[in-house]
Amino acid sequence: MTGVTAVRQDVTIAPDPRRVIIKLFVPGEDDAVVRARTHGLVDRVARLDEKETGRLLRETIDRFDARHHALEDTFRHHYDLVGHRIDRARDLSPSARLLVGAYFSHEYAVEAAALCNPSMVAHPDQTGLRAGQLRVAVSLRQIGEGHLSSVGFATAVLGPDRRITVADRGGPLVAGRRVGVRHHRNLLTAGLAEQDCDNEITATVLDALPEQYDEATFERVLAALPPDLLSRSTGPGTLEDLRRTDAASYATTFPAGTALHQRVLWPATPAESNGLEDVRLVRFTDEGGPTYRGTYTAYDGRRIATRALASRDLRRFEITPMRGPGARNKGVALFPRTVDGRHLALCRTDGESIGLTQLDAESRWQEQIPLHTPRDSWELIQVGNCGSPIETDDGWLVLTHGVGPMRRYAIGALLLDLRRPERVVARLPGTLLAPDDGDRDGYVPNVVYSCGGLIHDGELWLPYGASDARVGFATVAVPTLLAAMVETRPPGDRTG
Repeated sequence: MTGVTAVRQDVTIAPDPRRVIIKLFVPGEDDAVVRARTHGLVDRVARLDEKETGRLLRETIDRFDARHHALEDTFRHHYDLVGHRIDRARDLSPSARLLVGAYFSHEYAVEAAALCNPSMVAHPDQTGLRAGQLRVAVSLRQIGEGHLSSVGFATAVLGPDRRITVADRGGPLVAGRRVGVRHHRNLLTAGLAEQDCDNEITATVLDALPEQYDEATFERVLAALPPDLLSRSTGPGTLEDLRRTDAASYATTFPAGTALHQRVLWPATPAESNGLEDVRLVRFTDEGGPTYRGTYTAYDGRRIATRALASRDLRRFEITPMRGPGARNKGVALFPRTVDGRHLALCRTDGESIGLTQLDAESRWQEQIPLHTPRDSWELIQVGNCGSPIETDDGWLVLTHGVGPMRRYAIGALLLDLRRPERVVARLPGTLLAPDDGDRDGYVPNVVYSCGGLIHDGELWLPYGASDARVGFATVAVPTLLAAMVETRPPGDRTG
């Protein structure tokens, strides 16, 4: 027993099957007959007279328009995506093209299967609040059909005291639109090195690229490669590696009129094709002012990769790969500021213990420094972090998760030295929050898990996923939590 337990609040966020986006639908996409089915469908639509076409289009728009943002634009976009398969494209009227787009569309309920693993940061808009209140943005892992994960958001107001009010999450959802971004040569260099892709082509490209560049510059450099290099047996494969590695960096943006809870970060690259998992958001402060930063796990169905995101306003997000041995597994969590000029992060490169990693001058996260290994009965399978460290006067408060018998996930805490986060100065002797009878059942039973909380008015606010069935909120007074922690000293440490 720890003598301190976080207090669950009555407010929860439940999965809402009405939260839907539109995805491209290609009949028979997984079959060898996809081309024949596509042609057949378009031919059947083309044979409709204009009156019937108009009637069907109006019915479809009337039925779905209130559920989606810019519905006709989406239909038009989906028509363009399949237009290369349409022999009679010139014969189709604008209404027929929209109707074809509608037939190649379907709704996807982003959180119909599960909702979990939240993180919480101060919202960019703090207007219209009373004394003692803080508006927060909550990131959510949404899981839909096929166990496909995306990132959603909620807005809530904390305070006064231990009150929390979650804003309505209604309204049409919008998946972010991919846009161009400034690329960094050192990230491309690190990515190629991880693939052991080092030859005359990559060396020529890296030498020709400036430190920062856009997509057009990248393609011009590739186009200028000498033919005698391209004709080598490794040429086509190297070009493919270059383009794939470079494309891992991108930006996604949302229309200015969309509320935060309407925005969905949706897979945008092959590495993310099976989902974006477990965003750990943090409000990062440096000489340039505050920004939102975070990490998440990209999953393609076979492999995982760690990604970083950055945003000034939670409307435009820039995505970059995280490179180096310190970022080769799940659960990377960034510090909210530099420590003695160092960019630091928590990590779990061995899959079972918590470590500390530092970003080097080549944008690579270094090998981890061990901080905490499984030691207590509730965490003997593995431990990891529950989000970015939270700064207190006494040290960096690190929320942890541990896995015990029957794969039961619970939450604990560590305290790191403020100036030397390599040192664990205290730990909570037991759990801060564990599954109880009210939240042990769900899509993934016996789990409480968080991707990050914050401190407001002396209270630690801890959003948590309850067995992937819903998101709850718990609080504990920071002085009470710190007083319950016991001092610790790493083996061999003789410092005072």
